[in-house]
Amino acid sequence: MKKWLPLIIIVGVILIIGGYLASLNNKLVVLDQKATAQWANVESSYQRRADLIPNIVSTAKGYAEFEQETLIAVTEARSKATSINVDPTNITPEQLAQFQQAQAGVSSALSRLLAVFERYPDLKANENFKELINELERTENRINVERNRFNETARMLNTKLNQFPTKLFAGILGFHEKAYFKADAGSENAPKVDFDFGKDTK
Repeated sequence: MKKWLPLIIIVGVILIIGGYLASLNNKLVVLDQKATAQWANVESSYQRRADLIPNIVSTAKGYAEFEQETLIAVTEARSKATSINVDPTNITPEQLAQFQQAQAGVSSALSRLLAVFERYPDLKANENFKELINELERTENRINVERNRFNETARMLNTKLNQFPTKLFAGILGFHEKAYFKADAGSENAPKVDFDFGKDTK
């Protein structure tokens, strides 16, 4: 029996470590999947904004034919933003910074567009345009909500990854930290939607 004792101890240690790693992997999978799913919600919100832009531009063209430069700037910003893809399984600071910069370009272009069209009363009175702008405002609010939720899910994952002894095994198991949206990157600044359409802003 004594001669088998070292082997029994080794097997026991292996089983304990294996059980711990299996449990840890399962916990990290749950946290990682939550962050990945929330990123999909972020992208969906931004896509909703991108889908609204062609309709806004198309409606505005009929009332502001001399604002082609502004319309083109919005269209080009949208095109650039929708061309950037982020790997949800490995959201790095570099990827997220590029994504935010492109989305900030859309926000900036939309702000200029809305400021310009403030000068067109007939456009502001157009029911279709009013609904598009109202939907844009709702979408910007949704973007803020989903982005904050993503940061929270990423924080939960990153906190777990940096705890000891998880930190020793996370890389081996294939888990990595996810980057956060940062307030100073610019994309969190929603375009100013302040047309007085007499709508209920609640």
